[in-house]
Amino acid sequence: MEWIDAATAAERLGVKPATLYAYVSRGVLRRRHAEDGRRSLFSAEEVERLARRGRPRGQPPELVIESAVTALGADRHYYRGADALELAGTCAFEAVATWLWTGDPAALREREDGHGSRGGHGIGQGGGIGQGGGIGQGSGHGGGGAPWRCDGEGLRAAEAAQRGLPADLLPLDRLQVITTVLGASDSLRFQLDPASVAATGRRLIAGLVDALPELSEPAGDSIAERLWSRLCPHPATPALLDALRAALVLLADHELAASTLAARVAASARADPYAVVLTGLGVLGGPLHGGASYAAERLLAEIAEPGQAARAVAERIRRGERVPGFGHSIYKNGDARGAFLLDLVERAAPGHDLIAASAALVAEMRRRRLPEHNIDLALAVLAAVARMIPGAGEAIFAVARVAGWLAHATEEYERGTLLRLRASYTGPPIR
Repeated sequence: MEWIDAATAAERLGVKPATLYAYVSRGVLRRRHAEDGRRSLFSAEEVERLARRGRPRGQPPELVIESAVTALGADRHYYRGADALELAGTCAFEAVATWLWTGDPAALREREDGHGSRGGHGIGQGGGIGQGGGIGQGSGHGGGGAPWRCDGEGLRAAEAAQRGLPADLLPLDRLQVITTVLGASDSLRFQLDPASVAATGRRLIAGLVDALPELSEPAGDSIAERLWSRLCPHPATPALLDALRAALVLLADHELAASTLAARVAASARADPYAVVLTGLGVLGGPLHGGASYAAERLLAEIAEPGQAARAVAERIRRGERVPGFGHSIYKNGDARGAFLLDLVERAAPGHDLIAASAALVAEMRRRRLPEHNIDLALAVLAAVARMIPGAGEAIFAVARVAGWLAHATEEYERGTLLRLRASYTGPPIR
């Protein structure tokens, strides 16, 4: 079979390269990676067949936005050309967020030297994978980067705003309140140049974490260590803390997910970064998006021992409900992010009852030939094994995704054009 590069395929079809990847996500075209691991190749036969047939029909139209932030592969995603799973195995969340915001190879050139170090790779010049030492500047963890902090005045205001809230309020609801207050207290929020947006991102992520009620003593200054202390009343084990760090990296962005599209629309209207993040948070909590991890948490809570997994799945199917933590609109043959994170949790707590319960769920879904598990299940297993508070998975998802939302917002600020979708009118005849 002959394989051609993206530029050749796009020219033959008369479309932009971004449209090619939309065709891949819809199953219209197949794609594989070249031996160098950086180029996408397409089947010349499929491209020719599609060119003769014309634009695919019978499927809803897609909005295609050109972006250099994240690309989706067959089972995983890539941050500015770097495999997100490799980054999750080696890098601090702060370093990955900086890479997403700036594209500066220095952000990832060296591996993590502190808590959670998992290997000897990093991003070298030009975005390639190369050998490394310790995390570079701006990591906030290891390698000499200063920890990310929010100013005291903003942090105190965000903490005060939560005093009247119910004690059992889910963390995601608190994050929306915190974002609003931090935005109101930031006189620099309307500066939309890339450096200012990155500075806002550091302040906002630090504030989101540190303004949550503290449940245990932080083990260190990294975002992962401080977030653990806000979601779990028990001290972190190094292995489970490493899984949390990896989860933050894996969830930092995922191309044009629903919340990211909403965030980009807000940014295209020149909304400030706090408003962009509030828009993303509003969409993230939906049960078909970030809220799926909370549903998976509740599913796991129903299974006291592995033998109950079959009944839990059967009851949801009988009620016509989705089984949370399974299936993905892009990764039809399995979500490598979920497999990666679940493996970390299994190695951190071998033989744990909840890991056995999740394995029974996966086995039951496979027995029924239903979709494979995704990262929502892995996130729920991490939260349950670590004995985090309810809704912890949503909070991890939200804090991580702030990095991606602001990376996409930066592109929209630089583009300077309002995103305007059009509707296909299906109402009564126009008089």
